[in-house]
Amino acid sequence: MSAHELQGLTIARIETFPVALPTLRSFAVSGGSVATVGRPSIRVLVKVTASDGTAGWGEATPIPSWTYETLESITSTINQYLTPVALGLPVWDLDGLTRAFDRAINRGFTIGAPLAKSAVDVAMNDLLGRVLGVPVTTLWGGRRLSEIQLAWIVATEGPGGAEASVAEGLSLGYEAFKVKVGLHGEREDAEMVAQVRRACGDRFLWVDANQGYTLDVAVRQARRMAALDVAAFEQPLPANDIVGLKRLRDVSPVPVGLDESLRHPSDLATFLKLDAVDVAIAKVQRSGGLTLSRRLCAMAEDAGVRLMGSGLTESDLGLAASLHLFAAFGIDTPVDLNGRQFIESPYTTGSTVTVRNGRALVPNGPGLGVEVDEAMVRKLVI
Repeated sequence: MSAHELQGLTIARIETFPVALPTLRSFAVSGGSVATVGRPSIRVLVKVTASDGTAGWGEATPIPSWTYETLESITSTINQYLTPVALGLPVWDLDGLTRAFDRAINRGFTIGAPLAKSAVDVAMNDLLGRVLGVPVTTLWGGRRLSEIQLAWIVATEGPGGAEASVAEGLSLGYEAFKVKVGLHGEREDAEMVAQVRRACGDRFLWVDANQGYTLDVAVRQARRMAALDVAAFEQPLPANDIVGLKRLRDVSPVPVGLDESLRHPSDLATFLKLDAVDVAIAKVQRSGGLTLSRRLCAMAEDAGVRLMGSGLTESDLGLAASLHLFAAFGIDTPVDLNGRQFIESPYTTGSTVTVRNGRALVPNGPGLGVEVDEAMVRKLVI
């Protein structure tokens, strides 16, 4: 495609597809359930079509227990508020799309409707890569890694299941583990992490409280985690407890990672000014898509803050988007992209993400590198 032809391409149509995907395992965080065996896992797939008929796809994960966006709010936000301001925009103007979204759904204190915005933004990156015939990392001008190490997630309803979960992960070739804490009592959480450490040996291990602790508990837990050689203590306090996170960071013997606190790049700027962050967690949906996530990652890198990666239990579209982001910024510590552990992606056909022995290959196909069977998507619609 010539530069002139690309300049003339605009967004012609945006469609939402709420789908029910098969659930493989149950999964809970401190806020509540994320996936339950016997019940489908609901995702919202988004298709953006350009004026020449080329299409790109994105994904949103409605998890009200993690954030305020629901299946209903994501679909209505995209259909009624984001689509009207996106139609007619040039397909290459990702910055213009982000600014239009901020006008349609105000940022508020940090960011507004990030999951809905992310699904459209990811689809636009996929679309632009397909128009040009290159992977999104090539579109961005850099890919430092060709594969990403994944972590196996231990998120049991009680300490007793931790060792069995680790054993399953080891049997599938995983060499890194992440433990969800904040689900039980303080000592029960610590004992579960201790069980995981004994079961996984000296492999890479970190914990995520998903905002589940108060400051006094987090300080005690940080000391316990240090004794267990935990690599990072992710989001121990509520996202907006900036003072508490600063105080914890000052006394914690384990690096404190921020996830839910970093919705918008400006949030990271605040924590940098206060010297209150050890590790910045990159998460595509939380930050409203790939465009803002790249800004956040670049800021962390330029400030000398360690980057780690995470996701929202996405199916293969969201998995691929995160892999491209993490590969572009060379995130070489294990990441929490756990979609394959908990759900299936029956809508893919042909090219998709390859995962072997706990490592995911960054797709090389155009755009995200995931081929979507639209007929199957429509069959999955609820």
